[in-house]
Order: sequence, then structure tokens, then C-alpha cells
Amino acid sequence: MPKYAVILVDLLNDFITGPISTERALTIVEPNRRLIDAAHEKNIPVIYANDCHTPEIDHEFKVWGPHAVEGTKGAEVVPELTPTDKDYIVPKKRYSAFYGTSLEPLLRELGVDTVIITGWQADCCCRHTAADAFFRGYDIVVPRETTDTDTLENYKAGLAYLKKNYGADICDLDDLLARL
Repeated sequence: MPKYAVILVDLLNDFITGPISTERALTIVEPNRRLIDAAHEKNIPVIYANDCHTPEIDHEFKVWGPHAVEGTKGAEVVPELTPTDKDYIVPKKRYSAFYGTSLEPLLRELGVDTVIITGWQADCCCRHTAADAFFRGYDIVVPRETTDTDTLENYKAGLAYLKKNYGADICDLDDLLARL
């Protein structure tokens, strides 16, 4: 039986409703709410991997412009998905939730072997998080409804990449919820 953890990548105001969002971003909020509720019910750890950038100097600003600046409303989780006191928050400064963060030791201490990756930018931050999870020996599950990106074409390509290169289980949310 897999030992799961849910990793929610960048479900932040700036990405979902702010300056670098698209109308597609709002579609993942409710499915993520359903997954979070199910994880809480089953005592599956819920980990928020949140961009939290240093004002004015962060390297990612060269590509994306200022976003998710620490201490701003834009760097907060959207209100519909606010973490509870039993959830974990892992601030990150790069695309991957593993790079330069405490995520790996946390997963090891929790005894996790399978990560459920959700969030914004299936073809960027979710992709890089999945890569680092794969390199560290974790199995990867990605519920289709809980992630997206700026265009349908990029979304499909992002999921296909995760399946082909990391063996990710790309599944329907209802199918995953039945397995938990």
C-alpha cells in the first residue's frame, strides 16, 4: 500500500487570480479542495510548496517578472485552499519544490513513498517538482483536474512529459480518491 503525501504547488493568489494567472487557473481550485479534504480525512499529509521570492533580486523575476514576493498578498495561498494547522508549508524560490527546501527531509520523516503532485503550471513548477521527486525515488501521481497551465496545448504536453519521463500515474481525481 503506498504511503502518500499531497504536494500542492503554487496555489497562490498571484498564480490563480493575480498578475500571472489565466482564466484556466480557477478551474483547479475546487478539485484541489476535494483532494485536500480527502487527504485530511485519510490522515494523508498535505504539503503546500509555495513560491516565496525575495523582493527585487530573485532570479526568477528575469523570466516571469515580480510575483509571489514574500510578505505580500500575492504570495498567500488562495483563500479557498487555506492551509490548516496540521498542514505543512514549504517555501521555495525556484520551480522545483525540492530545490533548496526542506521538502525531502519532511517526506522522509513522514515515511512517504508516493507523492501526489498538484498545482499551477503542469509544464513548469509541477514538472520540475516531479523530476526531483523521480530522481529521489518517489512514485508520482498527478490527478488531471488538479493541475493546469496557460494553454490546453501546454497542459497536455506537460502531463505527457510527466508520464513518459517519470512514469507518473496521470489519473482522474475520482479514481485517485477511490484508491486513497
